[in-house]
Amino acid sequence: MIEIEHVSFHHGSAQILHDISLVIPKGGITALVGPNGAGKSTLLSLMARLQRLQAGRIRFDGLDVTTTPSDELARKLAILRQDTVIGTRVTVRDLVGFGRFPHNRGRMRAEDREIVDEALAAFHLTDLAGRYLDQLSGGQRQRAMVAMSFAQSADYLLLDEPLNNLDMPFARALMQQLRELADRFGRTVVIVVHEINYAAIHADRIVGMRDGRVVAEGAPDEVITEDTLSGIFGTRIAIRDIDGRRIALHYG
Repeated sequence: MIEIEHVSFHHGSAQILHDISLVIPKGGITALVGPNGAGKSTLLSLMARLQRLQAGRIRFDGLDVTTTPSDELARKLAILRQDTVIGTRVTVRDLVGFGRFPHNRGRMRAEDREIVDEALAAFHLTDLAGRYLDQLSGGQRQRAMVAMSFAQSADYLLLDEPLNNLDMPFARALMQQLRELADRFGRTVVIVVHEINYAAIHADRIVGMRDGRVVAEGAPDEVITEDTLSGIFGTRIAIRDIDGRRIALHYG
C-alpha cells in the first residue's frame, strides 16, 4: 500500500501540489490522469524520491521514502521517467540487466540472469535480446525500458507517461503487458497516462488530478462519467458503453 499524506510542493512561488492525501492499494494498476500541469508527474517523482519532499509524508508498505536507505527503497519500487536516457550502443539484454543493479551491484549471478530472461520473455523481447537500442523501433525500445524496471523485482512499478510517442498498436500492447504484469506477477503499477481510455480499459483504479489537487478517485466505472471527467479536464466529454466498457468520446 502507498500512503500519501498532506503532500504539497512548489517551484519558487508556483504551487504545484496542494495538500494531497491518497491511499493506493497494493496490487493492480492505478492510473493518474488529468490535463497538462495537473501535477501528475511531480507527484510520481516525489513518490520515487527523485525530488525532495517539502511537506507531507509518503510511505510504501510502511517504508518512509524520506528516511529509507536508497538500496532498500530500490528493492521496493522501480521508476521509469519520461527523460530516461540510455546509450544507444547497449544491447536489450544488457539494458534489462541494469535493473538487477540494486540486488547485485553489477555482478551478475545465475539468479539475475534467470530474472533477466524472465523479463525478456514477459515483454516479448527474447528474440531482440542481442540487438542494440538504436536498432529497435520506438515501441520495442519502450518495452525494453519497462522490462528493465520489471527486472528490478520491485513490488511497485512507477511509470511516467510510458505511452508517449508510441503508435496505437505499441501503446495498446504495452498496456496489455502491464495488465499481465499486475495479474500474473502480483506487481503494483502506478502509471501516468494521457489517453483516458487506456485507463478506462486497463486500470483497476483511476486518480484524477487538476491544478495540483486530487479531484476524483475510484474504479473506472466511478470515474468515467461525464460529470467526473468534466471536473478533471474542464470540458464536457461524452461517455458511451461499448462491449460492457465505458469509453470517453473526447475527439468530437
